[in-house]
Amino acid sequence: MTNVAPPLALLAEVTYRCPLQCPYCSNPLELERAKQELDTDTWLRVFDEAADLGVLQVHFSGGEPTARTDLDLLVAGASRFGLYTNLITSGVLLNEAKISALATAGLEHVQLSFQDAEAAGGDRIGGYKGGHEKKIQVAKLVRMAGLPLTLNMVVHRQNLDHLEDMIRLAVDLDAHRVEIAHVQYYGWGLTNRAALMPTRKQVETATAIVDRARERLKGVLVFDYVVPDYYARRPKSCMGGWGRRFLNINPAGKVMPCHAAETIPGLEFESVCDHSLSEIWTSSEAFRRFRGVEWMPEPCRSCDRREIDWGGCRCQALAVTGDAGNTDPACELSPNHHKMLQLAEVESDGPPPAFVYRRMGGAPRQKEAQPARDERL
Repeated sequence: MTNVAPPLALLAEVTYRCPLQCPYCSNPLELERAKQELDTDTWLRVFDEAADLGVLQVHFSGGEPTARTDLDLLVAGASRFGLYTNLITSGVLLNEAKISALATAGLEHVQLSFQDAEAAGGDRIGGYKGGHEKKIQVAKLVRMAGLPLTLNMVVHRQNLDHLEDMIRLAVDLDAHRVEIAHVQYYGWGLTNRAALMPTRKQVETATAIVDRARERLKGVLVFDYVVPDYYARRPKSCMGGWGRRFLNINPAGKVMPCHAAETIPGLEFESVCDHSLSEIWTSSEAFRRFRGVEWMPEPCRSCDRREIDWGGCRCQALAVTGDAGNTDPACELSPNHHKMLQLAEVESDGPPPAFVYRRMGGAPRQKEAQPARDERL
């Protein structure tokens, strides 16, 4: 495929290390170890290549990106190459000195995750005792440093009933934006789907709460609201379409169209250690596989929305139907749509099972939820 438009943004997963253990984490079940992470110089070369390719934004993510001791150097390098820099963080490893160093390096925005509106729920979901209070402190430090703040609220069955309080927390912490995103069911989220899947009533109530808050807080707080695909009628444009606007680089240097793409069997993802970013973006088989519309089956191929949703989510098609090339079952025209709805209804019925927490060191085993670890820093 020639004349491929340049990507808009790069998601730089600089590490999979993270003190939190969120049971909906989108990281793979098999996590790259610290010794496999790209070094500082390689990341700086990648940012230089990204700017030359046409990338405008770099989003530092993980894991917990602030676990990297060279994060300020990475931010400074990306900024030097003219890239807008955004930090996606749990906040628990930050303090005033680190925030100041990142701001001085050129950091332009912070997205801070919250697991709930109050400490008991937040610490339980994140598996990190004291985490919620630490996040509140960090949010205040971010604003004191003059950085714009977005709060990321990942919502699900076990915290949706606190949504009003979560929105109030965003206002109290002087956030500019709040992202209320229902769990996406891949990675650890797929493993914990039955524990996280909301009821239809919860989703409808949450949507009404967001609609009212948008009107009430117009000019105060911007809302991004992402509804769960399992109750949808049409799929979303996942990452703006496969290989169209975003690229993701994992800690070891593999380049992917999205952060869950490694779940798809048969796809091999090339590394920035072996190929230039431009070559991977324009020519690699993994990026070309589901790019555009030629790969689409019916009814997608003849649908008038094919260049709006770009076929939806390939990882979700795999998770629900067993084939990444199938129509996204979130679409009501998919022959598997009823299966997806049935999964949501069955798994949201009755008491939720115990969480399987995110762990380093391999695939999880089901076990009873453990008390949150106390790892205050």
